Amino acid sequence: MPRTLKPAQRKMRLLPLIAATYFMVSGGPYGIEDILGGAGFARAIIILLVLPILWSLPTALMIGELASAIPAEGGFYVWVRRALGPFWGYQEGWLSLSASVFDMAIYPAIFVLYLGKFNPGLTSGWHGYAWSLAVVIFCCSWNLRGAPAVGEGSVGLFALLLAPFVVFMALGLWREFTLHPAIHWANAGSDAALSTAVLVAMWNYMGWDNASTVAQEVENPQRNYPRAMIAAAMLAAVTYILPLLAMALAGLSVDSFSTGDWMTAADAIGGPLLGVAVVAGGALCGIGMFNALMMSYTRLPMAMAEDGMLPRFVARRNSHNVPWVSVLLCGLGWALALNLKFERLISIDLILYGSSLLLEFVALVVLRIREPNLTRPFKAGNLAFACSLGIGPAVLIGYALYASRREEISLAHNTVSALVFSLAVGLLGPVLYWLTAARFARRRLAAASAD
Repeated sequence: MPRTLKPAQRKMRLLPLIAATYFMVSGGPYGIEDILGGAGFARAIIILLVLPILWSLPTALMIGELASAIPAEGGFYVWVRRALGPFWGYQEGWLSLSASVFDMAIYPAIFVLYLGKFNPGLTSGWHGYAWSLAVVIFCCSWNLRGAPAVGEGSVGLFALLLAPFVVFMALGLWREFTLHPAIHWANAGSDAALSTAVLVAMWNYMGWDNASTVAQEVENPQRNYPRAMIAAAMLAAVTYILPLLAMALAGLSVDSFSTGDWMTAADAIGGPLLGVAVVAGGALCGIGMFNALMMSYTRLPMAMAEDGMLPRFVARRNSHNVPWVSVLLCGLGWALALNLKFERLISIDLILYGSSLLLEFVALVVLRIREPNLTRPFKAGNLAFACSLGIGPAVLIGYALYASRREEISLAHNTVSALVFSLAVGLLGPVLYWLTAARFARRRLAAASAD
């Protein structure tokens, strides 16, 4: 059935959409520390310049076309279902939601990490979990106010978290011009550290499709989605690379540089006050990313429920047109995964998210063939070009699978390969489909054939 908003419903405009997309993908330089520590300045810059071409740009082009052609609430789930049928639509929803469990646990961890920089006692012991849970509850409350509120809040958070880095970059350049320090472009990182750097960079550049799920809550989505994708992609690359360059030119070393160490760099360049500002920005980054992604992911269960793939009550909305049941259920699921470690979360997230992303590239090509007359306000080249878009992401996802083969996670006092665990989670999707949604899908297809 068509999903429509009330005529008077306020919608998200272009600037809030750009800011929300930015937080769904990036959230600023926070999170790239392990790239620096594992690769050094020179290789980190190369990684951060090459990955947007192989990973971000193809995805942004694919999202720009499909979001402008099919601006439906539920976004990528709707595209895959329309192109490949209900079974694969369900798998797209399952893979995305299961990936979100591991993805969303990362951002409260970032908040807690930076909060602990103010006072380690604030986050020691059970306090760390309590603060993470508080982030989940706070963002649930914020999301219940609607997509425009989330988008407008993202604009303010964007300005606040990047302001210290503007000062950081200016002071780094000033230090280069006045002191001429030696620049340590390379480090002696191991192959394992370099591999981790690539995986972390992939994670820092993923998530472009997330903004698509709120399409009917966006003003003029046919025009604004392609613009938002391009603007957010440029912002992400710039806000990763410029602070890194400023740090290199200031002569700072990245030996043992890891998540949370921007404070150390800021102290060295601008003193304790700048360090405190950078720490505050890190805490805001965790909140901003969790909040924007919550807006995205919670539309998936709602769209699936409206299609009969999940119980109907999951699609219930409040006066702000927010699927409040979905928000609460997703929040509960994310709260249960708050204690997993950062690097292991990234490996699992990349495998599950990457699988769903490949389905979207397949949907792009299938829709080009099956629906050549579909109105496409933005078109990512001819058919051959559209077919080639998924090659770079597919290669990188294959690398993530290979790199995770030796990583292990703790499960019920035992260890299991992160790769095996991820594959088991993915294969659970077909089982759940046949148990819960296959009967409805068959009835729907039969009704469509009769018409």
